[in-house]
Amino acid sequence: QRVLRLAEMCRRLETEEEKVLPFYPSSLAEGEQRDARRVLEETPTEPLAQAMWDYVGLERFWQRFNKAKLEEQALERERVALSQRNRQLRQLLRQYLAGISITQEMLGQPNPL
Repeated sequence: QRVLRLAEMCRRLETEEEKVLPFYPSSLAEGEQRDARRVLEETPTEPLAQAMWDYVGLERFWQRFNKAKLEEQALERERVALSQRNRQLRQLLRQYLAGISITQEMLGQPNPL
């Protein structure tokens, strides 16, 4: 019952678009989808299957959770790439500024530009 209440609470927090559109398109053929629905509607007989049946309502939650985790990882990779690009651009800017400034010390060194 707790699981069902949690699933209902998660469902209420979904946007209209998430409620209407399927989360992921199915890769199953029509016949396979019918077979899967039939199996899901049957009452499980094995103890493990019965225990898992209690958590079927959380499937959408875990799909959304996993999608959020994947997006988090993608954003972290992008952040690392942008940070690296920022360091490169700062280094180029330092070289440029060193090249256009003329000091007594710079006159004795080769110009980086």
